[in-house]
Amino acid sequence: MEGYKKIDFENWERKDHYLYYTEKLKIGYSMTVSLDVTSLVSTCRKKGLKFYPVFVYCTACVINSLDFMRMFKDKDGMPCVWNKTVPNYTIFHDDDKTFSDVWTDFDFDFDTFYKNMTDDMEKYKDVKGIKAKPNQPPNFFCISCVPWVSFTGYNAYTAGSAPSFFPIITYGKYTEENGRLKMPFNLIIAHAVCDGYHTSKFFNDLQKTIDAFGKEKEI
Repeated sequence: MEGYKKIDFENWERKDHYLYYTEKLKIGYSMTVSLDVTSLVSTCRKKGLKFYPVFVYCTACVINSLDFMRMFKDKDGMPCVWNKTVPNYTIFHDDDKTFSDVWTDFDFDFDTFYKNMTDDMEKYKDVKGIKAKPNQPPNFFCISCVPWVSFTGYNAYTAGSAPSFFPIITYGKYTEENGRLKMPFNLIIAHAVCDGYHTSKFFNDLQKTIDAFGKEKEI
């Protein structure tokens, strides 16, 4: 299990918000934005990189730089922050139109992560069932793709359960708009850990990260 740090709950600036959204109004919310992936797609094509692991890497970099995107409850029910979270992503099986979950340990070094994820994708591409790769760690976030459609909104819920603290991310097909490639990107998160400011920062940081990646790899 990856290490974590406990939040100083009594002095936490979000104490009241956390208690309200975990005890009185157990709500999660969904937000969809349109990301500009023009430079990222161009770089992937020029460098012969697969878009999926590159985009997962960029997303994981941002999540692992923001404490509020790595929160969970410990065994005593108190809020904590993972030191690191790993992406849990989906692989589609074209033969029977099902998917399977695979996870890859995260590393800020792009070459290391890219190799590990592409190796995992190859190794588990024909393994059927929900969990293709065993021993999924508890410090994960979910990311998946719906490459067949470009959507403007997306929502998911589980009846009778509290919203998850970990990010649940779905992105769709990118399309050309006025000479730019735009891609729908949806985040589902618990209000107890993120407000509008936090999700906005996440989206804005992600756009900056994918822009910077494109420029860096072009050099």
